[in-house]
Amino acid sequence: KAMREIVHIQSGQCGNNFGVKFWELLCHEHKVNPIGVYEGDCDLQLEHINVYFNEDKLRFIPRCVLVDLDPTTADKVRGGPFGPLFRPDNIVVGNTGAGNNWAKGMYTLGAERLTQHWMQSEQKLNNAIYFK
Repeated sequence: KAMREIVHIQSGQCGNNFGVKFWELLCHEHKVNPIGVYEGDCDLQLEHINVYFNEDKLRFIPRCVLVDLDPTTADKVRGGPFGPLFRPDNIVVGNTGAGNNWAKGMYTLGAERLTQHWMQSEQKLNNAIYFK
């Protein structure tokens, strides 16, 4: 039986907002609380939990990387009810955002930082995949 593992990449304000809701739903389905502790009583919930989560002792951690040029989105994620679920070192942020201006994010601020962010993201992605 082959193990399937999914790595989730959340990018930008919209991607991170949808991503947090995605993880809330997965946690609800697998009976994982907002800090990553399993609270269910059914073996079926645990059977495929490693598709999306890495297990660290008694805690499940999402296999994901959050990326954004604007630190306020990441701050909202960290400060939200599911903030403790995410590994802080899997969050890659810039110093300023693109102000909801796609061209600014793509061609100026984003272009200047894109290589640096993706290199950081790649390292964090590797950590998310191989985290034990």
